[in-house]
Formats: sequence, structure tokens, C-alpha cells
Amino acid sequence: MPEEKDGAVTRCGWSAGDPLYERYHDEEWGREVTDDNVMFEFLTLESAQAGLSWITILRRRENYRKAFAGFDPNKVAEFTEADVERLLGDAGIIRNRAKIRAAISNATLFLGIQREFGSFCNYLRTFLPDGKPVDNHWKSLSELPASTPLSDAISKDMKKRGFKFFGTTICYAHLQATGCVNDHLADCDFR
Repeated sequence: MPEEKDGAVTRCGWSAGDPLYERYHDEEWGREVTDDNVMFEFLTLESAQAGLSWITILRRRENYRKAFAGFDPNKVAEFTEADVERLLGDAGIIRNRAKIRAAISNATLFLGIQREFGSFCNYLRTFLPDGKPVDNHWKSLSELPASTPLSDAISKDMKKRGFKFFGTTICYAHLQATGCVNDHLADCDFR
């Protein structure tokens, strides 16, 4: 945790005002993820977010963790139609049949990428310059893009593989969340 300067911490403006958002920003967002189960967690959550705000999903994160077997892709890939119906009755998650089915299908595809590349993290690194995270130095939130050629390429490849609810904007949010892209503003204490 950065030391407070004159009693204040400088954060990226999008996280200010909500303790859950601030904790997520300070402890997770933009930190490089090397654990495939965490990657699958973010993939599932980001896909559930499509058309919604991130805070909506963040507030339901623990419910998602319980509903989706601790984000274990091996277990989620084995979910059946009975699980889909169970999840549709779970008020703690977004009850959208297409998104629930996508999470199950995406788990199977995620496992396929693991087999092909050794890990999902390895797969993402094949798109990164020299296999390393992109380190941006934006000065204001207005500079942050919603998507980039990098997210376009990854999203296109994942769609070709069959992934659902993972367009370029969601892909870019996933890259930011998992530290494949560091978009903390230049003056952010958590950069």
C-alpha cells in the first residue's frame, strides 16, 4: 500500500468513492495475473459484465465464486442443463441464460487453450509485445481507450475459437484487470 501524502492517496478517478471499487483498484486492477484460475475468474466476470457496469459484477463476485465452483474451469466445463437452471434461479448472479451458457462453454474452450499453450497465461503472452505486459502512461481518464489493436487481435482469435461475450471492449477490460495492460494513470500511487 502506498504511503499517504498529506493524508490522501491518489487513485485513478474511476475507483473513487466506493470502498469496494477502491480496494479492487488498489489490490488487484492492473497487477499481473499468472494463475490460470484467476484468469478464468476474470474471464467469467468480464463476460457477465457485458452491457452492465463493473461495480454491478464486483458486488456479486462472491456469489459468482460460489455459483461457479470457485471459478475452477474443470468443474464449470462439466456443468449440465440442470446447472444452468440452478444458476437461473440464483439471485446472487446475473440471471441471463446466454451469459450462463457462455460461461460453461468458455470453460471448455479455456481448457482447450490450456492444453494447447500449457496455460491460458501463456496464450495471452503470445499476443503481448515480447511476451511482456503493456505499460501505458496515460495522464487522464479521457486518454484510456475502450479497445486497442491488441484487444482486437485477442478477441478475434478467441471468437474464432468459439468464446462468447468476449468482444474487443470486454477483452481490453480483461487485459487491464489482469495486468496484461497497466493503465493506472501516471500520477496514481498504485501504478
